[in-house]
Amino acid sequence: MTVLKQRQPYLGRVAIKDVPQNIITVSGKTLQEAGITTLANALDLVSGIARQNSFGGMWDSFAVRGFAGDINVPSGFLVNGFNYGRGFGGPRDMSGVERIDVLKGPSSALFGRGEPGGTVDIITKKPQFEQHGSFGLQGGSYHDIRVDGDYTAPLTQSLAMRLNGAFEDSDSFRKTVHTRKWTIAPSLLWKITDKTSLSYQLSYTRQDIPFDRGIVAVNGRLGVIPVTRFLGEPGDGPNKVGDLGHQLQLQHDFNHNWGLQLGFGDRLTDMEGFGETPELATARQPLFRDGRTLSRQRRYIDYQTEDLVGRAELSGEFKTWSLKHHVLIGTDYDAFDFDSVQKRYRPPALSSNPSQAALNAIDIFAPVYRAANALPATNAVVFNQKEKSRTAGGYVQDQIDVTKKIKIRLGGRFDDYQQKINFRTNNSSSSQHQTAFSPQVGAVYEPVRSLSLYVSYGRGFRPNSGTDYAGTPFRPERTRDVEIGAKYSSLDRRIEISMDAFRMTKDNILTSDPARVGYSLAIGKAVSQGVETDIHAALPYGFRTIASASYIDAHSTSTVLDPDFGRVVAKGDPLINIPAWSANVLLFRDFHVAGHQAMLGAGVNYVGRRLGETGTNFYLPSYTLVRLIGSFNVTKRLVLSGQIDNLTNKTWYANSYAALWVYPGAPRTFSLRARYEF
Repeated sequence: MTVLKQRQPYLGRVAIKDVPQNIITVSGKTLQEAGITTLANALDLVSGIARQNSFGGMWDSFAVRGFAGDINVPSGFLVNGFNYGRGFGGPRDMSGVERIDVLKGPSSALFGRGEPGGTVDIITKKPQFEQHGSFGLQGGSYHDIRVDGDYTAPLTQSLAMRLNGAFEDSDSFRKTVHTRKWTIAPSLLWKITDKTSLSYQLSYTRQDIPFDRGIVAVNGRLGVIPVTRFLGEPGDGPNKVGDLGHQLQLQHDFNHNWGLQLGFGDRLTDMEGFGETPELATARQPLFRDGRTLSRQRRYIDYQTEDLVGRAELSGEFKTWSLKHHVLIGTDYDAFDFDSVQKRYRPPALSSNPSQAALNAIDIFAPVYRAANALPATNAVVFNQKEKSRTAGGYVQDQIDVTKKIKIRLGGRFDDYQQKINFRTNNSSSSQHQTAFSPQVGAVYEPVRSLSLYVSYGRGFRPNSGTDYAGTPFRPERTRDVEIGAKYSSLDRRIEISMDAFRMTKDNILTSDPARVGYSLAIGKAVSQGVETDIHAALPYGFRTIASASYIDAHSTSTVLDPDFGRVVAKGDPLINIPAWSANVLLFRDFHVAGHQAMLGAGVNYVGRRLGETGTNFYLPSYTLVRLIGSFNVTKRLVLSGQIDNLTNKTWYANSYAALWVYPGAPRTFSLRARYEF
């Protein structure tokens, strides 16, 4: 059997215990055992990650350690080191995932622009030179049907292939909402020589996703209408979402200590469709008067993106006297094109005494849906533009083994960022050119082999798009992070515990210009600080556990007007959708029944009270969800499994953007699965 693995870019050749940074890994086995098929549910297992508004269920959105980034685009995450959060490929499916690495703390010194809280990197399964395959079938609540498969085999002594994919068709606890998705990812791995290998992966996904802004809180009160009630229009049909990506990586090892990686990625995404959005302006919203009539905007979006990435990275080790250096030197280039069109129908002001049809209204207590041809036309252009951004960067990192117990990391990255936006509505344009240097320093002390203590400091940046009233491009957001932590790993690797405390600051957050309505200023400031812990342990008597907990205090440190509503955000106000306390525990018990392997497990997920609308006193309540899972090996190849989520049938709310845009969580659901391996 030939075993060949390619290294992950940006990580170098340093053991995780020696890194002055908290790195949490969620394995593909854990995802499979827990029945997790979405990125949102997977990230619930990691401390310090909070769900954010997902644009009506159209993409993944989350905050790491209290900072969430731009709410108008998906959250940034990587797939095999390539940026996958910038496009509009819909919620990420977990088929074909080997593991998820969450690199806590600032990563701008390596990856470039991004949020300081951390980086999520999804590592996909690679071809193997040994034949193996699996086929799974799942059925569950709300007519959920899912089929997935995975197969890898050698084609020749030097060439291996892998093919995995999934199909899912499901209704929802949200009445009239139906989703469908297909995803497939073929890949090849070519062992050119003993020191050189080339990998290629194609990924293709299509999804049909109805736009769903969730439910409303009436006068700030949730629970007035059931979480099952859909307040959009079935006649809008689903949004069509597409994602086509290519990844190519060449790896060459000069010797045991030095190696070179070259990578190329090309990803195209598209999203197109209609959706109803509750009107938020008081002057246009009758719900604020009568408590039952909801006026809605009808919106049409057509987003298309292409992201081209090239990178080169040299990694190696050498000694200077008694010091051992682990060096990483790299450069990358990113060309991102974003063609976006958004149109809408907006209900008129209530002062004009509009009709129900003109308000595009729906009765939240007794909704009557309209035929597709009776819905208002979306003629008013919100924006019609083409954005081009180009980023060239270079980075250097040196982790130095001063002694066997003391390690020091020094690193930095320089980025040159250019952006141009052509506004087709008025034939104008806006451009900016920014440069940034992002340093990172850290130290690790290992008093014993199983324990490492670390401290780190880093700075980062994220460009702000657009200009102020004078036409001056916004300064990029600047971030700073200080972190201390400890990592314990038993000598047999059966118990791994990490704990950290951090403080992050962010400047140049976009706010509303108080002197010029409709314009913004980059003057806001915020801080996030807290403590986290993650535990992965194999315990006596066949027990295994994955547990995490965090306390985060994320709040504004300036008094400004928020850019969306123009409301006052006072110094000390909390950031939206960030709970102070959150925790998750999964406990598994492995045993045998009549000679057959079996497993039972239970999980508890707690999320605390969170601000639900900026500049108000509207909060989402805390929730505690319980799940039961189990599996039974009928044969060595056939496994039956199942689970019950939200066992206590708790009413809960995943996230919100405003009191009228609240996304509810699912009630009690069940699923049954059969998996055959060959």
